Amino acid sequence: MGQQAPVQADVVEKLVSLCKQRGFVYPSSEIYGGLNAVYDFGPLGVRLRRNIRERWWRRIVDLRDDVEGIETAILMNPQVWVASGHVQSFTDPLVDCTGTCRKRWRADHLADERRARDKPADAPGCPECGGALTEARQFNLMFKTFIGPVEEDAAQVWLRPETAQGMFVNFANVLNSSRQRVPFGVAQMGKGFRNEISPGNFIFRLREFELMEMEFFCKPGTDREWHEYWCRERLSWHVDDMGVREANLRLRAHEKSELSHYSTATSDIEYHFPFGWGELEGVADRTDYDLKTHMEHSGRDLSYFDVQTNERYIPYVIEPAVGVDRIFITLLVDAYDEEEVRGERRVVLHLHPDVAPVQVAVLPLSKKAELTERARRIEHDLRGNFATEYDETQSIGRRYRRQDEIGTPLAVTFDFDSLEDHAVTIRERDGMTQVRVPIDGLHAALRDQLGTFRTRAGQRAHGGG
Repeated sequence: MGQQAPVQADVVEKLVSLCKQRGFVYPSSEIYGGLNAVYDFGPLGVRLRRNIRERWWRRIVDLRDDVEGIETAILMNPQVWVASGHVQSFTDPLVDCTGTCRKRWRADHLADERRARDKPADAPGCPECGGALTEARQFNLMFKTFIGPVEEDAAQVWLRPETAQGMFVNFANVLNSSRQRVPFGVAQMGKGFRNEISPGNFIFRLREFELMEMEFFCKPGTDREWHEYWCRERLSWHVDDMGVREANLRLRAHEKSELSHYSTATSDIEYHFPFGWGELEGVADRTDYDLKTHMEHSGRDLSYFDVQTNERYIPYVIEPAVGVDRIFITLLVDAYDEEEVRGERRVVLHLHPDVAPVQVAVLPLSKKAELTERARRIEHDLRGNFATEYDETQSIGRRYRRQDEIGTPLAVTFDFDSLEDHAVTIRERDGMTQVRVPIDGLHAALRDQLGTFRTRAGQRAHGGG
């Protein structure tokens, strides 16, 4: 989409450390050695994820007349997954190393795995140890479990690998209980589970993840137009709402050989990570495959009757689907920066102010009671309008650095002069400039400065800063 913005090659490794130290992401059940490709999210991680969800929901549902929200169960009747084709075809090609490492790999990822280890992409052996590989076999990615006390085939169910099917099987319910007419969409957020063969790159590919998906039902013949519309709309959201630099994004249409069995057109919004281009979001034209197959397997009518044209048809579906975790790592990678300030290394996350876990930090200059008590009152007063944090630990300089590292746009310092002049200092993250404002006017001053940050974030995302 433009000249690619620079991303440091080792930024993911640095972010892994920063995320654990500052409370964004922890290895799951770490005291027992962890669990591969499963992570927990700490206090700041929870805030960032909530902001991602809220901004997606606002753009997809709240600001539109033609999309309804829904929340469906993780466990579903197993026939749902038979009808959708997941039981038969939701697979990846698996190969085993017969050499010293004995690792398992996705056959279609071998070239990327070799390149990541500075080896030729077409090398014949295992990316790790060079050993011989077995022939590829298909491996189903769905996790299975059982309902009831007996583990038998009749009691087997699956943990959902996507949220989409819950929306398809509820198509008639939403249509009948809402005032919507085609074209309209159904959106939901929720957990998904995939038994990935070769997860990795921190939280880029996980076994337990959170999806945000929307199924937009439209009249056959209008689907290509809607597919193009949603590609533009979703790309705009990443840049304008999330502040991701446009130069690091691209829209890539799938080749025919890449298309899923249900899709006639799919385009991926990709981000240029330090480990290469990776899918951030997919926008697929799923045709009428899902509604038609559920009609056939369930015996229920999922067609749509258009009273205006006196037509009955099975709607086509356009699906924008994105993972919270993918956006999470993208925001951190895209925002990460290092610079030298007076001979010291300063780490900064240039997060959009509406995405940042903390918008305003309140910092007393010292831990003396006359400062801390007033500073705490100020922070409590600001909570109703801003995402705030109070911090009195370590020197003021170290606290500024910590706020820079977690992406906090503004820091309010209450010092000894504040006791006399009833004013505080606002320090901003990117330029480290400071301004003195009366406490009575603090709310307005913070709103103004956050507005300036939003403008600056937009300029940065579009390549202007």
